[in-house]
Amino acid sequence: MALLYLVRHGEPASGWGETNSDPGLSALGLAQAAHAAGQLRARHVSFAITSPLLRCRETASAFEMEVGVQAVISNGVREVPTPGDVIDRHAWLGRVMAGTWRNNPTLAAFRMGVVTTLCGQNTDTAVFSHYVAINAAVGAATGEDKVMVFKPAHASITVLSNEGGVLKLVELGTETPAVNAL
Repeated sequence: MALLYLVRHGEPASGWGETNSDPGLSALGLAQAAHAAGQLRARHVSFAITSPLLRCRETASAFEMEVGVQAVISNGVREVPTPGDVIDRHAWLGRVMAGTWRNNPTLAAFRMGVVTTLCGQNTDTAVFSHYVAINAAVGAATGEDKVMVFKPAHASITVLSNEGGVLKLVELGTETPAVNAL
């Protein structure tokens, strides 16, 4: 059995719809990343994968420095892709999160990619990812079809187990009171 520590990236320097579509972390986000890195070190995690987006790579960087390892970049834990015809990503995400996975084949494929990536981890692993991807994993682990199962706070750590290719929820991370800065 492998434990999977799903870490939502720290607070980004800017949100979606602002000038930078791939922001790094704010000063608070860097502090959150350092705190999460310490928690992961205390749990003796020594392997990591990260979304290719800058906010996740910067969150993973704190862990890399804390533990002395390099995270593997994985598209399998990336941000949910926005369809090309979407103009207002924030509004689109609001509709997505109010729905279910089964009602959207593109989203269902995204969820399956996240689950497949996580089920491929055979050692305790820190996974630096995003709000919707973490919800995809938690929903799969609990049998929930709703897209939004819970509201992971920035740099929160949600723990799943991979038991022979079956994800199970061990512990939900800290939640945020509002959906923001996806």
